[in-house]
Amino acid sequence: MRAMIVGAGLGARLRPLTQMLPKPAVPVRGLPLVAYPLAMLASVGVSEVIVNTHHLPGALREACQTSCPAGLKLHFSNEESLLHTGGAIRRVVGFLRESDPCLILGGDMILDLDLAALIERHRSSGRAATLLLRDDPRAARFGTIGVDGQGRLRRIADRFDLGGEQAAGVYTWLNVVSPKAFASLPDQEVFNHLDDWLAPRASEFGDVGAEIGGENDTLWIPVGTPREYLEANFAEPDLRYLDASAHARARGVTLAKDRIIGAGADIPADAQLDRVVVWDDEKLPVGFCGRDGVFAGGAFHACGATT
Repeated sequence: MRAMIVGAGLGARLRPLTQMLPKPAVPVRGLPLVAYPLAMLASVGVSEVIVNTHHLPGALREACQTSCPAGLKLHFSNEESLLHTGGAIRRVVGFLRESDPCLILGGDMILDLDLAALIERHRSSGRAATLLLRDDPRAARFGTIGVDGQGRLRRIADRFDLGGEQAAGVYTWLNVVSPKAFASLPDQEVFNHLDDWLAPRASEFGDVGAEIGGENDTLWIPVGTPREYLEANFAEPDLRYLDASAHARARGVTLAKDRIIGAGADIPADAQLDRVVVWDDEKLPVGFCGRDGVFAGGAFHACGATT
């Protein structure tokens, strides 16, 4: 089975952290963020993954290579100009359509669910694509996608609406896709995968569906803003596919309730840290006091209190 991690975005909402590292490479609990989807994919038998790159591509390639589980083969698709989500998929469609199904997911989140069961339900459904949604209390902030009683895609935020919606959830950016779906890819270089590919496919064929996971069986931790980044670092998720804390400690990371100290960081004895993330090899000044933020690139970046 093959998969694609979409990681080429600029990460504008996560600046200034993404001026130093691309978003999938920022450390979350001492590991590059991309380490989490790589481990999840390997756990369900994915053998090859392609990652699209653009912003600071060398740093993203290094983060993928250092985090890649044994037996998982990496490929990269570098975009000189951003192709948007749909164009990025179209560029590597020859790789993806060899897998029935393939997985396409975002590189800016931590997910945990029974992915093997979702893949099997998709296979049994005969759908071209199955999107993973989540019944999430943050729906007002993120927007939702709606489905009918048979789980067929009916609405995308306020941009697309076929009517007949009976349930809705937040889009987690995980998609299970069968080869036949790629026949509907637009013949253009730059486009959005939801609005310009899957929505027209749903309208014409009715074979794009979605499942809505609950809070108890589907973990979704987005990492899009500084506040979300801080929340992700102190979430302490218990993942079924990765003991992230053990991996981080093995590489010299300190994990505590009030601080996460990267490998090789120099912390003075009088430093006062309250919910602070320190990146690898940083040197804090004597007398440093910080709260709710990140020390990276030789400076402290406030992230706002977590919610």
